[in-house]
Amino acid sequence: MTKKQAIQLFEERKVRTVWDDKEEKWYFCVVDVVEALTDSVNPTDYIKKMKKRDPELAKGWGQIVTPLSVQTAGGKQRVNCATQQGIFRIIQSISSKKAEPFKQWMAQVASQRLDQMQDPELSIDQAIIDYKRLGYSDAWINQRIKSIEVRKELTDEWKRTGVKEGLEYASLTDIITREWSGFTTKQYKHYKGLKKENLRDNMTNLEIALNILAEASATEISKERDPKGFNAQTQVAKEGGSVAKAARKQLESKLGRSVITKDKASDYLLPEKDEPKQENE
Repeated sequence: MTKKQAIQLFEERKVRTVWDDKEEKWYFCVVDVVEALTDSVNPTDYIKKMKKRDPELAKGWGQIVTPLSVQTAGGKQRVNCATQQGIFRIIQSISSKKAEPFKQWMAQVASQRLDQMQDPELSIDQAIIDYKRLGYSDAWINQRIKSIEVRKELTDEWKRTGVKEGLEYASLTDIITREWSGFTTKQYKHYKGLKKENLRDNMTNLEIALNILAEASATEISKERDPKGFNAQTQVAKEGGSVAKAARKQLESKLGRSVITKDKASDYLLPEKDEPKQENE
């Protein structure tokens, strides 16, 4: 089962969703998911019984679900919702034939992830296959894989110099991105009309090239100066981004237009093809 096929199981029944712009996460209405996968005439009652059957689910229920404002027949009301991770946990406790494909798919994804942890090259191979399936050109894919390599070298350098993963990595990334593009990562995504989608997967060839130049420059400057800690790296990040900014300005003066565009993958890629049906279907 592919991710697309898993999502398609919900298309027959409306599952209400809420986008959290701050967290940049989709939340799914729990009762809608349960109804879609069980055909229960009373999904609320099904949830109560399901929690009784699974004490661990009941124990962690408060951490799995979040009450959010959702449109209902009686107007907007607060309804229990969950992220994709939370929904997958709930599905594990659903006893229904419709839920089985999800469980099998999740097991397959987990198995693939374990294999990739043992052999990281498999992650790259899978990425290439996925990009090809989505319709990206070989030239774009090669550049995107290169950008992953450059990014990894940069984060390794940050780690070596005492930068902490998480918020500090994100802050330095914002500095680099803002310096060369004029946008923070979040602003850049908004400009392109993106939500959960990966920004780099929605960059044009020129945008990726400039981003690679900015991050590679920051890496080399850091290696030369050997700054220690986050505060020292902020200046390096700005200088790395400024290298790409200068290249961008020079190119734009030749082109007479901005190379920062609203273009995103969905604007120019072919829609993902449906998986061929098996003979026994």
